Amino acid sequence: MRGLLRILACGATAMLAGCVTDAGSIRSGSWMIDQKPDRITGTPVAGAVTRTWGATNSNNPAIRNALLQLTCFENRPIAKIALDFKIGSDRNTSLGYRFDDKPGRDSVESRVLLGYQVIVIEDAAALQQFVDDLRGSNRLFVRFRSLNAGNSAVEFKVDGSETAIEAAYAACPLSPATSRRTT
Repeated sequence: MRGLLRILACGATAMLAGCVTDAGSIRSGSWMIDQKPDRITGTPVAGAVTRTWGATNSNNPAIRNALLQLTCFENRPIAKIALDFKIGSDRNTSLGYRFDDKPGRDSVESRVLLGYQVIVIEDAAALQQFVDDLRGSNRLFVRFRSLNAGNSAVEFKVDGSETAIEAAYAACPLSPATSRRTT
């Protein structure tokens, strides 16, 4: 009987594991890196995603999912954070973040998208700072302050980011003048 239960448990685990990874994607640490070609253009789709459960909001005690994505949009590099709840509007929401024990960044240049659940960092200088801070980091803590949606927070695991950054921005590199810090 125990043997049968172990077989069923292993089978269920294998089925669930198949749901976690997408065909055409590879894993780098906490990141899933999309390797599939675009079905319209045939060119590679650039993108790396890490997801977490644990996003909170001061207006609602429920714990929710969140996603951090590095990608190209209209040939420009962006970082996107999406949550399962409203974080505020573009005019009254402030983004702050901190990687590991590196200095925190507050009032980061960003934009809340219509629907009020997604924020993007697309400003070249702000994105470069975000990516520089991301390199070599293991954890990212993000905080949103909003006049109409309360305070929200989420923490992401971001280990394996170097491969994710290179893959996500291969088609739309960060500006050469500020691309990679030399040490």
